[in-house]
Amino acid sequence: MFFKLLIQAFKVKDVRNKILFTMGILFVFRLGAHITVPGINVKNLTALSSLPFLSMMNMVSGNAMQNYSVFAMGVSPYITASIVVQLLQMDILPKFVEWGKQGEIGRRKLNQATRYISLALAMLQSVGITAGFQAMSRRNIVNDPTWQTYLFIGVVLTTGSMVVVWLGEQVTAKGWGSGTSVIIFAGIISAMPRQFVEIYKDKFVNVKSSQIPWSILFVVLLLLAMATIIFITTYIQQAQRKIPIQYTKLVQGAPTSSYLPLNVNPAGVIPVIFASSIASAPQTILALFQNSNKKVGWVETVSNALDFTTPTGMVFYALLIALFTFFYAFVQVNPEKMAENLQKQGSYIPSVRPGKGTEKYISRLLIRLSTVGALFLSMISIVPILATNLFGLPKMIALGGTSMLIIITTAIQGAKQLEGYMLKRQYKGFMDNPVK
Repeated sequence: MFFKLLIQAFKVKDVRNKILFTMGILFVFRLGAHITVPGINVKNLTALSSLPFLSMMNMVSGNAMQNYSVFAMGVSPYITASIVVQLLQMDILPKFVEWGKQGEIGRRKLNQATRYISLALAMLQSVGITAGFQAMSRRNIVNDPTWQTYLFIGVVLTTGSMVVVWLGEQVTAKGWGSGTSVIIFAGIISAMPRQFVEIYKDKFVNVKSSQIPWSILFVVLLLLAMATIIFITTYIQQAQRKIPIQYTKLVQGAPTSSYLPLNVNPAGVIPVIFASSIASAPQTILALFQNSNKKVGWVETVSNALDFTTPTGMVFYALLIALFTFFYAFVQVNPEKMAENLQKQGSYIPSVRPGKGTEKYISRLLIRLSTVGALFLSMISIVPILATNLFGLPKMIALGGTSMLIIITTAIQGAKQLEGYMLKRQYKGFMDNPVK
């Protein structure tokens, strides 16, 4: 169905240009993901590839971290800055609250503030991660570990991060899909062939002939698990709760009743991306206190507690996903504004008072829907990690649920956007049909 829609979209010039523009942006991103930062020894960095938090950072950066490329930071600082700005709008910083109510002009000011904050965060994270990896590695990752070198690497990585943010904004404005999600999506997809090859080598090449049947069973179960995740994710992401709406002011040609659709998972996949980005932040800070020659007790204890492969780390990761699900759901669907818009349109929800009553009703409904969304996102993200720990599965499968969520949700959003483009092209106004 999706490929049929894609073929039809390619026949329309405007839509085809959007798709080709997005593909061009992704080509630039993937090209930059293979340009290593000067002064970094990537071969020594591979010794740290088993670190779980490095896998998390690698996923958010679109697999650019494994090469320590100029795009290694990816959109992670921008995601963190977006969370900070949205939190500041919740009656914390009056100026940001005021901008949030100014419409398009306020949105531009908030976007500019987000860029400045992400610039500072990118610089801090770049220097911190580099120094942390240098401290954790037994061999030098930085060829010349001086403060000038760290500053230079920080500037390069910060510049690369801002370029990635700009590329994402261009995709959102002129291309196909949401820029941040599309870039992470492209990074995950690009890493899949290598992961399949590693599974093949691990289960079929480097094993005895007597173990081949077990390897086949493992692959079959893995494919069934992937199919289950795809089915459940597609079903939940497209499920809606339809709220009946009645109209008091009848306009000629307007219906007397309608419905207001709310997604069962209003926040989409954004909470998973937020949680993945934030979960790697404490580990990055703790890396600064590591010592390559001896273990630091308290650092090791806290690091293990926040490691997403440990029980406490899994709980921390799940709580982050749940927290951001509720937070972002109320950002996406503002009950106060929705109640106000319904009142202005002369519509109401049956058996619910307009104004504050409608706001409270929508808020309660949004909490219930977000609870379902939080449980769903947490389950899909945590079950593969739990299965990896219990059954000794390859470590690359641990983040498989999170990766699949991002891939499927981004694909669904892209398909819906394509359908919207096609519907616009098929629409005809009354002037298009001449009077006979």
